[in-house]
Order: sequence, then C-alpha cells, then structure tokens
Amino acid sequence: MFRTIKNYFNKKNLKDKNYEFLFEKPTVDEYVCFDCETTGLNPKKDDIISIGAVIIKNNTIISSKKFVRFVKPKTKLQAEAIKIHHIRVCDLEDAEDIDDVIEEFINFIGNRPLVGYYLEFDVAMINKYLKPKLGILLPNKMHEVSAIYHDYKIEIIPQSHIDLRFNTIMEELKIPSLGKHDAYNDAIMTAMIFLKLKNTPKVKI
Repeated sequence: MFRTIKNYFNKKNLKDKNYEFLFEKPTVDEYVCFDCETTGLNPKKDDIISIGAVIIKNNTIISSKKFVRFVKPKTKLQAEAIKIHHIRVCDLEDAEDIDDVIEEFINFIGNRPLVGYYLEFDVAMINKYLKPKLGILLPNKMHEVSAIYHDYKIEIIPQSHIDLRFNTIMEELKIPSLGKHDAYNDAIMTAMIFLKLKNTPKVKI
C-alpha cells in the first residue's frame, strides 16, 4: 500500500510521458538483476563508472539479453574503489556519458522488479542521475537478496548471527563463483542467488 501511494506522487513528477510505462504493472515472473561499480561509496559525491544487468525470466537468467555499459565519471576514482573493481582511469577512455547510459538502462529494465545485493546503494546511484533527467525516482519493486537470505537462515537457526557477506552467501547456497568481480559478473551471481532462494521451499519473495 505504501509503495502504491509513494508511486502515485512519484508519477506526478514525471517530466517525460514517454516513460509512463515504468509505472505500469510488470509482466509476471520477470526481473532485472543489476549492479553498479562506482568511483567511491558516497552516492551524493561519487559517480557510476559501470552498470551490469541481466533479465531473469521464468526461473532462467537470459544472459543473451545483458546490459553492460562503462561510464566516464566526473569525479576522481578513489583508490579503495579501484581495489574492489580494478577499473582504472585508462579503462574508461572510451566510456559513455552517464545521461545516455541512464536512458538506455531505464529502457532496458522497463517496469520489471529489480534484484540486487545491497540494492539500496545501487538504486541511490541510479536515482542520482534519474531524478534530474526525468523528475522521478525508480518506481520499480525491489528485492534485496541479502534480506531474503537473512529471513531464510533465521527460520532455520533462530537468534543466530547471519553472515551476509556476498562470498559467504554464495558458499552457503553452493553457487559457483564466476571469478572476476565486475558489474556484469556480480549481476549474474546475484541473479543465481535470487533464483536459488526463490525456488527454496517456504522462502517468500
């Protein structure tokens, strides 16, 4: 109910009526799993440097319909961020403008529910550019895999400490690692986590 009310007012701020499809009822059993790499960890100050996304349809990751874009940032790449994603300034020489990438990304995700690992951060980064462009925040329903995993584990072992680190979740669910941690591979691995949980008895999505 709260989300419906929130989106009612969100839609009123939409600058371009061509994007009203974002507020329509999504197709059943379709999701988009995505991940962003950034110059740092502050959505207010830092910029997106890459976005990776895949479509999930009928319990299948449609890897042929992938979204991979690199973005030329306006802020400096932080050393700590480079240690995580290994993307350097020289790797972004042919990167695209964020305004164009955001438009492509919005058309890619459509009105599908979004899936991610610590999705709140990635959504905040997208909204940073989407709000000035279209006047709205992402209206899509969202599924945070760490929260789904937490609820699943707490049912099995009540009152225990749940380790929500990405690699721990992968190991616990016996999901193979794709090795390199970039936006696309992380989106694929997160999608695998989501599907494993979604198809586990008693797990509510």
